[in-house]
Amino acid sequence: MQPTVSQSAAPDYDIGRLSIVKPRHYGRWLAAAAILAILLFIVKAFADGQIAWRVVGQFFTAPAILSGLVNTIAMTVCAMALGITLGVIFAVMAMSPNPVLRGTAVLYIWFFRGTPLILQLLLWFNLALVFPRIGIPDVFSIRTVELITPFVATLLGLGINQGAYTAEVVRSGILSVDSGQTEAASAIGMTRLTALRRIVMPQAMRVIIPPVGNEVISMVKLTSIASVIQYSEILRNAQTIYYANNYVIELLFVAAIWYLAVVTVLSIGQHFLERHFGKGQRKTASAQKTGALA
Repeated sequence: MQPTVSQSAAPDYDIGRLSIVKPRHYGRWLAAAAILAILLFIVKAFADGQIAWRVVGQFFTAPAILSGLVNTIAMTVCAMALGITLGVIFAVMAMSPNPVLRGTAVLYIWFFRGTPLILQLLLWFNLALVFPRIGIPDVFSIRTVELITPFVATLLGLGINQGAYTAEVVRSGILSVDSGQTEAASAIGMTRLTALRRIVMPQAMRVIIPPVGNEVISMVKLTSIASVIQYSEILRNAQTIYYANNYVIELLFVAAIWYLAVVTVLSIGQHFLERHFGKGQRKTASAQKTGALA
């Protein structure tokens, strides 16, 4: 038998006399101080640097810069439209029971995801070295160098490359939808494509929208790569100006501010688009939570 300890022998703890000690986040304060010091150092460096801020304001709305901005936005829209179209087509092909379609989609995704984007742009821009003329012999043909302008080469390079990435995003979105949805659609006589268009894709959009939105934002910045094939977007036009007046850092700031402005607007649009397609999930989660509490 073990000895028992009497209540009188037990230590007397009066919880009411204990004081509440708030946790001291020393690491948090040190990190904040270090970040603040770095920011102050950067601000001081820009303030003391030989930067002609008046030049930034002078060229911020220069016609060449605004023209480059329009070209950047236009290329983003066109390339993403082509990329999304190709992405949906090749995603469906990759999931097709037809081995030829599936193999073609796999090869397309493998090639355009496996080679650098700048290499693809250069290949499209120099397509005339392989095909001097494009068309149907004895019916219609055009010189490739006249057809593949910097705009067309940029559109093909960015759009087709984007299609390979979008195909994987769309495929993952389709796979996120329960297979019972497709089986139910088939049971009521829907074809595979009809079920995909009317049942599967609307539900898959919740998964597809966030990564595609990120790809749109990335596309705005990727258009700058097209400067290597003489496409007149913001960075290309900014470089043309600072080659003439030697205000290099000032013109780079102008381009950076415009890129940030466009990306900010697109980010806000992406936020509201995600909220729109996430309504059904939020309602379902709220109903499940209410049922659990009941």
